[in-house]
Amino acid sequence: MQLLLIHSDYIEYEVKKSTPVAEEIEDSFKQGRLEEALTAFIAVEKVDESNVEDAISKASAEIKKVALQVRTDSIMVYPYAHLSSDLSSPKAGVTVLKGIEKALSADFTVKRAPFGWYKAFKISCKGHPLSELSRTVVPEESAASGSGECESETEEVVSEALKAESTAKSYWHVLTPDGELHDAATFDFTAHENLAKFVDYEISKKRAVDKAPPHVDLMRRLEIADYEPGSDSGNMRYYPKGRLIKSLLENYVLEESSKVGAMEVETPLMYDMNHPTLKKYLDRFPARQYSIESDKRHLFLRFAACFGQFLMNHDMTISYKNLPLKMIEMTRYSFRKEQRGELVGLRRLRAFTMPDMHSLCSDMEQAIEQFGEQYNMCISVLENIGIKVDDFEVAIRFTRDFYNDNKEFITKLAKTVNKPVLVEMWDTRFFYFVLKFEFNFVDALAKASALSTVQIDVENAERYDINYIDSHGGANRPVILHCSPSGAIERCIYGLLEKEAMKAEEGGVPMLPLWLSPTQVRIIPIGDQHMESALDVADRLNCRVDIDDREDTVGKKIREAGREWIPYVVVIGDKEMESGNINVTIREESKPKKPVKVEMTPEELNARVASEIEGMPYKGLCLAKMLTQRPKFL
Repeated sequence: MQLLLIHSDYIEYEVKKSTPVAEEIEDSFKQGRLEEALTAFIAVEKVDESNVEDAISKASAEIKKVALQVRTDSIMVYPYAHLSSDLSSPKAGVTVLKGIEKALSADFTVKRAPFGWYKAFKISCKGHPLSELSRTVVPEESAASGSGECESETEEVVSEALKAESTAKSYWHVLTPDGELHDAATFDFTAHENLAKFVDYEISKKRAVDKAPPHVDLMRRLEIADYEPGSDSGNMRYYPKGRLIKSLLENYVLEESSKVGAMEVETPLMYDMNHPTLKKYLDRFPARQYSIESDKRHLFLRFAACFGQFLMNHDMTISYKNLPLKMIEMTRYSFRKEQRGELVGLRRLRAFTMPDMHSLCSDMEQAIEQFGEQYNMCISVLENIGIKVDDFEVAIRFTRDFYNDNKEFITKLAKTVNKPVLVEMWDTRFFYFVLKFEFNFVDALAKASALSTVQIDVENAERYDINYIDSHGGANRPVILHCSPSGAIERCIYGLLEKEAMKAEEGGVPMLPLWLSPTQVRIIPIGDQHMESALDVADRLNCRVDIDDREDTVGKKIREAGREWIPYVVVIGDKEMESGNINVTIREESKPKKPVKVEMTPEELNARVASEIEGMPYKGLCLAKMLTQRPKFL
């Protein structure tokens, strides 16, 4: 169970609409308010079903403890599913919430908001050190014991590489651009605070999260994505705006990969677990698999495009003249059965979209050359997405022998980003690669997630019997590079949202890059008499432009455009109708409560937008142009 505890001046809610799992309620239950209250936002999870009574007892004790600390007599029990991606059944959720309400009622004034209803709520947080707290509650018995209502799962398939990863002896260093290797435990991280967080995250291996990072609220408020309770944990739903952003990112990465000669292919989502070649590779890849049974065959869902592309390479006739040979697939989806405690928002998923490129190289020399080129390509890709070198930390992982043979090249990687990088070194090669890098985004909770990566693979050409014919007619094994130019597409969105959340926390104005913004220009007519002019301006703009034709005040429309991070907001009234010019608020140049407004012609705005999105993929609006014609997804 996940708890978010807010000590508030007041909390009030009003029921708006029922969901398919809504509990039946009386009219008196449709709104509520408490003054000077501790509000307990609660997400009941599947693990709580294994011992409902203990979950209730522990949660009640935690809430009571905090209530006594902040000296309040009133508690609001508020179901809040968005704190977790691993929710219990609705029946169990209601049972637990009612149990907590009953347990606390003996000592406090308690109100409970109804389960399964969309609700509007207002809360005023007091802002003292104990006014915002999070707690994680786990009952004594887990679902794995077979008790409770949870069905037992099939045995999880865990690769030998994943087991090796947990026991491998790692030597952690920080490599500076001057080529010096420093012990990570004694390195001076002054002026490198983000790197310090990343190093701590990597060495401690604390992957579980105890509260939702900022992007989870943003992905819902901006109608990008949400949890899907009808699927397995870590499988998300994407609303039209989210699908648009994903599609643009996917197209961009494919276009950039095509520029370096990668051929796009498509391969199956599932493979035979007992295929002799695949079975060996499964044990060399550090990931947990989804496995399924079909027609008496044991199958697994792919966690990358390696399987299909390597099997394709095996069947190809390849000449040394074709090398380096590059193939890419946008895997929608790849599947990894990540552990439940690590799943949160878009940061770590079980089903994700990953551009997966493989390069066949003639020898190690060519592989290292390609590694360097793809390292630079990944920097460029992320920068154009909106994640700069200063926004991520670099990890380079290799065997000691490879480092001793290639010190100058590895040092060059640190010089390229011009900052210290984390190094993980092994005495023995545990995996299929001898060199690997990742660009890691560190979020507001100091959790890190890998984005771009390239690996030098020295095993799989042999395993898959992949050959190329050299200039003398002989058959040779290529060296293979694995590259994901951007990392998972969902993680790019996560990185952008987390980056902007931190920017807002520091007093900036958050926004998505213009080429990714679902609405690039919003037009707000002041009155009905200005609608014709608004339509005319919209028709003259070659971008994603919509019109706020709702019956609200202009002030409210402008505020909502701000909450949606609209890059350009145009207000049209009498003055604009008469002059033919438009009044444009430019979000990128604005500060909180200090909007920058510029008068220009529609043609000047059009040229400005065109110059900002030049060279990037483009798609039209994903929703109706008129806001009154749009449904609400949340």
